[in-house]
Amino acid sequence: MFSMRFIVQWIVSEKRKESVVPIQFWYYSLAGSLTLLLYAIHRKDPVFILGQSLGTFIYIRNLILIYRKQAQVSKSIP
Repeated sequence: MFSMRFIVQWIVSEKRKESVVPIQFWYYSLAGSLTLLLYAIHRKDPVFILGQSLGTFIYIRNLILIYRKQAQVSKSIP
């Protein structure tokens, strides 16, 4: 999951000829983080759980910010 997010980012950036972080990047990040979080919970490793929980929170927050911005843009278009 984590490798795929960089591949997607690279392909999109190459197509647009500029550095771009597509929304799929955040979904792959979230999926990878959730997978590792489940593994950390399975291992009952509090440090690993804390680390993956923070990453998961950050990825979810980025998706929320993206969707809020899209909603604002769509409201401003008559």
